[in-house]
Amino acid sequence: MTAAKDEVWMARAVELATARMGRTWPNPAVGCVIVRDDRVIAEAATADGGRPHAEEQAVPAAGEAARGATAYVTMEPCGARSSGRTSCSKFLLESGVTRVVVAAVDPSPFAAGRGIEKLRAAGLEVETGVLADRAAVLYEGYLHRVETGRPLVRLSEDGEGFDARFAASPKADLTTELKRLGEAGYTRVWVGPGELADALSEQGLLTV
Repeated sequence: MTAAKDEVWMARAVELATARMGRTWPNPAVGCVIVRDDRVIAEAATADGGRPHAEEQAVPAAGEAARGATAYVTMEPCGARSSGRTSCSKFLLESGVTRVVVAAVDPSPFAAGRGIEKLRAAGLEVETGVLADRAAVLYEGYLHRVETGRPLVRLSEDGEGFDARFAASPKADLTTELKRLGEAGYTRVWVGPGELADALSEQGLLTV
């Protein structure tokens, strides 16, 4: 598979994930496309409410046709699940795919390289960083929460593609309020123009 074709298929995976943004809380939106002989044999994105994950939908849909195929995933397949259910890396291993292309590495404790390590240890070819810049838009809020404990807050008129609206008194302890949302799993919240947005901006908590 050439680098140009890798980008084409990863772009499709990013498109699938983008369409799910704001609907998969508390999990990030992930796209998965399984390709064999230059043909898509299955594709999926994280379902509403965060489950099932993209890979656990795409792999059964591909069935035996997945053997020898390449899977394109916008975020590193999880190496373990907080729920104890089958991990996405195991789904891929058992599917028979021989190559996995990943856009963004997942820093969460359930991935953090573990998914990629499992795949490589089993003999699969794994490439990372394909269209990482485009995937970064998908996961900016998720990464922000991992790093700070708070969801990313952006100014928006309609909240399209966000987990929730941030509503608080401008005089409240906004950092604490945001950390509560982070603990609840929110990664990307929005606020409309006004006094609250101004207070967030003054405290460096608003990303324009």
